[in-house]
Amino acid sequence: MAAGVLSKMKFDGILTEINGFGKFQMRLVLIQVLSRMTLPCHFLLNNFMAAIPKHYCDISALEELHGFGNLTLDQKLAVSLPAEQDGTLSSCRAFSSPQYQYLSGSNGSEGTSTVECQNGWVFDNSTFKSTLATEWDLVCSKKGLNKATATIFFVGVMLGAPLFGFLSDRFGRRRILLVSYLTSLTFAVLSAFSTSYVMFSVMRFFTGMALAGISIISIALNVEWCGIQNRTFSGVIISLDWTLGSLFLVGIAYCVNEWRMLILAVTSPLLLSVATWRWLPESARWLMAKGRADEAHYYLIKCAEVNNRTKSMASITPRTETTEKKYTFVDLFKTPNMRKLAIYSGIVWYGVAFTYYGITLNISDLGVNPYLTQFIFASTEIPMKTGVYFFLEKIGRRIGEMGSLLSTGVCLFINIFLSKGFYLFLWVIRTVVAVVGKSMSEASFTIIFLYTTEFYPTVVRQNGLGYTSFIARLGVSISPLIMLLEDVWHLLPPITYCAVAIVAGSVASLLPETLNTRLPEFIEDIENPRYVLFITGNNLQQGETTFD
Repeated sequence: MAAGVLSKMKFDGILTEINGFGKFQMRLVLIQVLSRMTLPCHFLLNNFMAAIPKHYCDISALEELHGFGNLTLDQKLAVSLPAEQDGTLSSCRAFSSPQYQYLSGSNGSEGTSTVECQNGWVFDNSTFKSTLATEWDLVCSKKGLNKATATIFFVGVMLGAPLFGFLSDRFGRRRILLVSYLTSLTFAVLSAFSTSYVMFSVMRFFTGMALAGISIISIALNVEWCGIQNRTFSGVIISLDWTLGSLFLVGIAYCVNEWRMLILAVTSPLLLSVATWRWLPESARWLMAKGRADEAHYYLIKCAEVNNRTKSMASITPRTETTEKKYTFVDLFKTPNMRKLAIYSGIVWYGVAFTYYGITLNISDLGVNPYLTQFIFASTEIPMKTGVYFFLEKIGRRIGEMGSLLSTGVCLFINIFLSKGFYLFLWVIRTVVAVVGKSMSEASFTIIFLYTTEFYPTVVRQNGLGYTSFIARLGVSISPLIMLLEDVWHLLPPITYCAVAIVAGSVASLLPETLNTRLPEFIEDIENPRYVLFITGNNLQQGETTFD
């Protein structure tokens, strides 16, 4: 490389010269694998931690009644519990007194006095030894509190995203990432030792806040160290951490069926993350945007040394470009193009998260073993993400995001008409469609994370990720509660998820394409996008573009 000056406008070219995805970048990705694996473990933890086993009213108090103790368990249940319309015994009500006449015939409880369970419940612990539902009797009239634990967690994630986005844009990616590691570890452990539902909910709220930092900072740090040609590969590779974490969760949950120990088990990888944090570099791109060229030069030299490209940095000298501007979330909405970008991306993120967690947090709706369902969902992600990589490389981000969301909506629409009957082929078709829909939803999540890091400028990238994550977690917070609408109309939840996916997919068509373009550094690059860097073969060239 010819002699030059390290400046903001030359950063992408220099990064390409020292290898945009070499040993340095691979080491960066590997160091963060363990911390990123904890994200799906906690985000999907309610599938196991808050599972509701089969249950019925505790009728042990009736044992003292004359003749009741001589009955078999099935007979005791038949005379104590009313039958539902489908013939199964009620989980939430009991007869006010034993109805011995049902020993000789069907349990037709019409006209018979029933009451809510008076002495708690008996739970089937064959699958789960203990869950939140069994710990604090969060069933029947309290089942909303059980669903609310997921909502409370994601409200924490929602509020943590903009907070950590602001802090990492202000103080750097590396330093705030350590703060996120330590606070996540602390609050997760405290939640495992909660002595009441209120204490548990508060600890899960703060756990969600802390984990939001890991989610948004790690993805930005990785992408900011990758060259233009390698961003797609980097984004997909990073997303595989979620797949590994999902598989890890299934294995741990299968072996550890007590909810307190499960929390500790899935949080344990963060201990190693704290130990390996010292080997993480700061984002040189962020340092340049902050006018700290000397520090950026130091990390670029380290990158060149690890990638065996030291000659490329021999003639590059840092030039400090001071900037007094302090950027905040308000800057996302001050100017026309940035405002459109923020609104469109917010809608898409809401739709992606709302539908993804609507599918993922309701795996029991398929009627298949929860461990098997989660394993199938996670296993399909690897071939899906491989396909996403090639699609993004050849076609682009905008069409990929739009197509994956619309496909998710179509799958949800199809399953509306596939009733949960007793025919095996209906179960098979319903499960296959659900798996395809889950895969498309996961594809939309994989794409939007990479996409967002590319269309927001460096000076507000973490603010942008914080804002979009805030909107996404708003959707996630609401998503589990949508299932409560089935008490109003059983088809209302799937119709809602379907409609949101289709609307979000349509809005995704309004976002700008970022395939092979230079990462914008300043808001001016969005407001006046006259020239962007793109790839032709192995060469970097300039070309004219406009904001769509």
